[in-house]
Parts: sequence; structure tokens; C-alpha cells
Amino acid sequence: MDRDERFGMADRIISIGFWVNAVLMTMKLLAGHFGNSEAVFADGMESACDFVAIISTMIALKIGRKPLDEKHPFGHGKAESISAILVSLVIFSAGGGILFRAVQTIMNGSYLEPHLIAILAAVSTVIIKEALFHYTRSVAKRLESPAVDAIAKDHRKDALTSIATLIGVGGAYLGISVMDPLAAVLTAFFIFYIAWETFHNAAHDLMDGQAPEELICEIAAEVDKIPAVERVHEVRCRRSGQYLIMTLKLEMDPNMTVKDSHEATVLVKKRLFEKFTNVGDVTIHVNPHEPEGEHKDLIRL
Repeated sequence: MDRDERFGMADRIISIGFWVNAVLMTMKLLAGHFGNSEAVFADGMESACDFVAIISTMIALKIGRKPLDEKHPFGHGKAESISAILVSLVIFSAGGGILFRAVQTIMNGSYLEPHLIAILAAVSTVIIKEALFHYTRSVAKRLESPAVDAIAKDHRKDALTSIATLIGVGGAYLGISVMDPLAAVLTAFFIFYIAWETFHNAAHDLMDGQAPEELICEIAAEVDKIPAVERVHEVRCRRSGQYLIMTLKLEMDPNMTVKDSHEATVLVKKRLFEKFTNVGDVTIHVNPHEPEGEHKDLIRL
């Protein structure tokens, strides 16, 4: 798919999440307040933090879709990873706030008796958020977008925390009052885990971390199909937003002309662009094939 189609799809899925979050946030805050449930109200506050995350992602996608320029020869895709870092910090902050309030309630022993409306709000959130997670995750996988994937994980986090909320508010509704703040504590730890996972993945991309080994092997196998390529010496692959930036070191017949080796690299690029729709750029370094010895490149890193 072309650039406009990719970013248009990302915009649509994020807009859907934005408006669904708006409705759920309002519902949970009202149900938690009037339904006497600290867990449901905390869930609503967490949804409020999601607005910051989604707005951050919208801005990142707008920046990330800009084409390369003189100052950014590899494009602006890293804006998505920066956005994912910000999302992780917002999620972590939400977890900290929920944990603090729940611990205070348990220590003070000031338990509330929740109403049925709080339970209904939790049930609705679980169903809606889980469905939204699967839809958003499918789009994130298709686009291979870290920003959209962060939003998908945020939806899954909401679904998981709402299950804990439902258990807590349900137990409190049946008379075990401490279960409501305990559910809020459990919710906080779910949030911390997802915040760390989102932060870790985004930081890996910002540090130009290598792509997964399975992908590297798949790239090497595809390049190896080109007749002129004697050996795939090295594959480096890093992520910039929705795109992959590759650097290949290939060994070819030392008697080939410069023109022939250039034509071979063009074939390699074409094959990679056809096979992997999210490849943004490919740089190829050609070495002479040395059957009796390992070719060693000069490198300072």
C-alpha cells in the first residue's frame, strides 16, 4: 500500500479509539462516582490519561508521515517511537495514581458499598475494549506501526484492568468491601507491566535495535535467491516508525563489472520492496566473494 493509504488507515483506527475512549471515560467516571466504586472511578481516571496517549500518537503520525529531507535523510518515522515512549510514561503515571489512592483506602479502612451501575460499567468496558484491541492490533500488525501498536496495547490494558475492576466491584457488591480497592491495586500492577513493555519496545527502536531474528533470516533467504549473490555476508535492519531501514553486505563474483554488480543490487532492492511492503530504504555494500576465507570489513563501532 502507498504512504497515504498507510497513514489514512492509522488515522482511522486512532480516531475510533479516541471517541470510544471518550464515551467509556465519561461512563466510568459517572458510574464510579454515583455507584460508590473506587475501582470503577480509578478505571475512569485511567481512561482520561488515554486521551493524552492518543493525542500524542496523532501528533506523531502527522510528523512521521513527512517525507525525508536534508536534515532527516531517513525520514521522520522515529517520531512514532518517541510517541510510544510518552504513551508508556502516561500509562505508568496512571498506574501510580491508582495504586496510591487504593493503598490509602485500605489503610484508612474507608470502604464504600458499590451499586449495580458500577458493575454494568465494568462489564461494558471489558467487552468493548477487548473488541477494540483485536481490531487495532490487526491494523498495527498490517502497518507494523509502533505508535498504533502502543494504542492497541493500551486497549488491551483497559480490558484487563476492567476485568480486575469487575471482580473487585462484584465482590464488594456482594459484601466483601475490601475487594474494591484491592482490585484497584491489581489494576495498577497490570498498568505498570504494559507501560514497561511499551517503553522497552519503543526504546529498542530509538536505539536502532536489530529487527527480530526471524525477520533477518527471512530477508537473507530472499536475497540469497538472486543468482548474482554468492553469499549474504550481513543483514542489519532497524525500524523507523512504520518502515524498515536495511543495510546489506553481499558477496559477489570479484570479476563482475561495476555495472553488473549495480544491476544485481537493483534486483535485490526490487525483490525486497516487493516481498516486504514496509521497507523504506535499502543500502547495499558489495564485497568480492572469497570462498577460502571470511571477508572482514573495516568498522569502528
